[in-house]
Amino acid sequence: MHNVETEKAYSDLRRLDAKTIAAFRDIVAEFATVTATARQKSNAERDNASESHAIGVRLADTIAASANVESALAAPRQRADAFAAHIMWLSELPLLPGRTYTLKAGGQTVNAMVTELKHRLAADTLEHLAAKELHASDVGFVNVATAESIGFDPYEENRHTGAFMLLDRHTHAAVAAGMIRFGLRRAANTFFQAFEVTKTARAQLNAQKPALLWFTGYSGAGKSTIANNLEKKLHALGKRTFVLDGDNVRHGLNRDLGFTEADRVENIRRIAEVAKLFVEAGMITIVCFISPFQAEREMARELVAPGEFVEILVDTPLEICEQRDPKGLYKKARRGELRNFTGLDSPYERPSNPELVLDALNNSAEDLADRILYFMQQRGLLS
Repeated sequence: MHNVETEKAYSDLRRLDAKTIAAFRDIVAEFATVTATARQKSNAERDNASESHAIGVRLADTIAASANVESALAAPRQRADAFAAHIMWLSELPLLPGRTYTLKAGGQTVNAMVTELKHRLAADTLEHLAAKELHASDVGFVNVATAESIGFDPYEENRHTGAFMLLDRHTHAAVAAGMIRFGLRRAANTFFQAFEVTKTARAQLNAQKPALLWFTGYSGAGKSTIANNLEKKLHALGKRTFVLDGDNVRHGLNRDLGFTEADRVENIRRIAEVAKLFVEAGMITIVCFISPFQAEREMARELVAPGEFVEILVDTPLEICEQRDPKGLYKKARRGELRNFTGLDSPYERPSNPELVLDALNNSAEDLADRILYFMQQRGLLS
């Protein structure tokens, strides 16, 4: 977008008035009312209508006028896979830019993520405040990217085609209500370039099947040690590999990121996209990151083809990891010198259904590497 257009857009946004904020607050009040009502339902009633579904339906009626959306969307004036929007955050869990949500806009449903949180609005003065997260009832100005282009109009021109909702991908609960302000021009000016040498051709040249082996677990669990042994064994078999290690990547690509939950989400988003490129190159790619959140591990899985992603939990108990403390990080965290440390003051979400669970407490790294090789052979990943 040219500077003049950008200035005009931001000038319009600065005039966001109390009426708009009041509309957002009505949505939150409606959200709270429906939540309270749903909680009073009997168990039998909940079998027929879950709380999250009730909230979603009521919110859809409130902000999207769902009865008229399909006709309003018959010929939207704009189409893009990225846009700027005001959103009101509804969930008790914070908005984390880079996390994938489900976006519903009228009859359209696509995966989407908030790529940038420009600012949060002060509730009383509407002042623009710097923020990395949004919490319940916060209003923020954000950039949103969708997995595929959607039809829309700016909310000021058409409230039906300019309104949307964000849902949690796992619980399907409504987490945000939004108003599209304008499409991002760069989204209309970028295209995927097709090349004739494909992933399959590269894999054939490498005489191997590409795969993404994703190690997760606490700091000190043994992820990098096992990965090192595994890569040596794969190299001896003539396989082309590369290890992406959490600490190493933070020295370069991700050196600008800290350890807040928002930064951890962005950390994994970036490395997942890089790992996807290595898989496209036909490589056996080994990723060693704590990757504490299930949502980001699922996002990484979805970036590659079915069967190519192998989630490996290095299942070393937290107390053992703290006793080992090979880098002295647990001691620093206990002394308060290192905040947002996974397992202590930042959560770790254990994988719900990993392909492999490794007991690094009672087995050597070499034996566990052999177990992974056997698994790969059984899955046809070493043919």
